[in-house]
Amino acid sequence: MKKLILAIFILTAFSFDTQKEDAFGTGEFFKFRIHYGIVNAGYATLEVKDATVNNKKVYHAVGKGYTTGMSKFFFKVEDLYESYFDKESGSPYRYVRKIDEGGYTKNQEGFFNQSENRVLVKDYKRKSEKTIVITDNVQDIVSSFYYLRNHPNIDKLKSGEAITIDMFFDDEITKFKLKYVGRQDITTKFGTVSTMVFKPLVQTGRVFKEKESLTLWITDDDNKVPIRIKADLAVGSLKADLDEYKGLKNPFKVKK
Repeated sequence: MKKLILAIFILTAFSFDTQKEDAFGTGEFFKFRIHYGIVNAGYATLEVKDATVNNKKVYHAVGKGYTTGMSKFFFKVEDLYESYFDKESGSPYRYVRKIDEGGYTKNQEGFFNQSENRVLVKDYKRKSEKTIVITDNVQDIVSSFYYLRNHPNIDKLKSGEAITIDMFFDDEITKFKLKYVGRQDITTKFGTVSTMVFKPLVQTGRVFKEKESLTLWITDDDNKVPIRIKADLAVGSLKADLDEYKGLKNPFKVKK
């Protein structure tokens, strides 16, 4: 369960927009329904707000993940991810990660200094802090979602080609490689939706069966909304579907 919630925040980072104008704005909200097999395991949400950092107006994105019903009884998850990032460049200024996953907890906050390629990580649980060297144009796990939705080159990808991004997570830089598969019409609760399909390469082992165990569908419109995620796990499978949305900057296109 916690792996899919994390996957939502990671995978939605690879939603793209072919337009120069922003694909999102303040007030945008997504809610995803998460299933483990046939069981409704929980929900995840993403929302865009306004905030001020160092007297500058920025976007404040908030992501939450939580289990419900019997899933909450067997494995309680309450995750909070936040990011404050520049409205023009998309560069993150600050992130928050506060999670409780079956008793495994973290409470961290990071402050980026992009000009010096540094991030100050404060760990409130361990009452410690450290400064870590980062790469140019690095994103945190939430800001990457919005940063890449405005990426100008996604329409140039051909089937089998990939895009790589540097992401700061768990005190290190991780390179995520995403392979473009093609386009597909899928049936959703909103109707038939045209989508672009991607497969991020993941590590095989205890959680995932193989490198291409994850599949992401995003709407093939100006919003580039992540509408479905599937994960084939070592034991069972997980699926997340967009269940609710509001505040989209562009019309949500559904085929009749």
